[in-house]
Amino acid sequence: MRESHRVSVVVPVFNRAGLLPETLECIFGQTHPADEIIVVNDGSTDTTSQVLTSFSSRIRVIDIANSGDMVAKNVGLKHANGDLVAFCDSDDLWMPEYLQEMTRFWSLWSGITVAYADFCEVHDGVWQSESKFQQAPEGFWDDLRTLEGEHGCLERSFVSSLLQYQPFFPSCMMVDRKRFLAAGGWDESVGRVVGCDFATHLQRVDDPPIGVLRRPLVGIRKHAQNFSGDNLRMELGDAYVLQTILDRRDGLARFENEIQRSIQSRLVAAFEIAYARGDLDLVRELRGKLDESALGRMHWLKYTIARLPSSLRDPLWRSTVLAGTAKGRWRGKKRTAH
Repeated sequence: MRESHRVSVVVPVFNRAGLLPETLECIFGQTHPADEIIVVNDGSTDTTSQVLTSFSSRIRVIDIANSGDMVAKNVGLKHANGDLVAFCDSDDLWMPEYLQEMTRFWSLWSGITVAYADFCEVHDGVWQSESKFQQAPEGFWDDLRTLEGEHGCLERSFVSSLLQYQPFFPSCMMVDRKRFLAAGGWDESVGRVVGCDFATHLQRVDDPPIGVLRRPLVGIRKHAQNFSGDNLRMELGDAYVLQTILDRRDGLARFENEIQRSIQSRLVAAFEIAYARGDLDLVRELRGKLDESALGRMHWLKYTIARLPSSLRDPLWRSTVLAGTAKGRWRGKKRTAH
């Protein structure tokens, strides 16, 4: 039975002509059809415009100058007519029941502002067997209350948990349009850094109740154009996002200590990746942002090496990287033996 809620779908797109058609076909094939599908063309320079023209009878296209993902999502949100809005990135996929199951939250629980579904990564057309929710650390979902079947609800702020593990993605998200708009929509203050949507998710999970669908009805396609494939950019992006919301969002000030610890943890991870890649200029830069308490003996050694003249630095850098690789392999063999 079709629910009474009107549902809008917003798809931001930039230069995804090769991936967009399959994404749109998944949206068209929903068992609970969307009342409208808005595609915001964020200044694409490839053949995306031609692709959109071929679907013109089934979608509404809004063309804007290239402004970034958050701006494009907000443009679609402001033009939406539905009381519920679902977002789907132009390279992601929905199972046919996605909108039906997500809309169900607003019949099961009064006051839900946002709901998230589980997802699987998709590699070369193959959906991976383990979902993102299944990879969560032990105890992560302990406070999830079951509403019905695989529909659950979080009745407290989930910010502290999200700082430890982030399983919520834009393509898995449905919102109450009026309340999301009143809260400011997608946070544009963080600019276009990798992981910029993290700021918005942190704000949304601080406004319970939050719907959680424990069924992976979304496929996040992994491909050459994914920014999230670069771990260094992800760690630096998340650290920047966290610092920005701490500086500009008073509502999360009570989590300051936790956010600062998370920033330091991400910067340490970036430090290690940069050193392993031989980006020693970045290693020196990151040292200036790290608290001394976050650094161990090996971090100090690596920083010292990064400051040496190249004639001394390069052989020492190679030897420490090789030693670290060998140590990692030894630990892997030891775990396998046990």
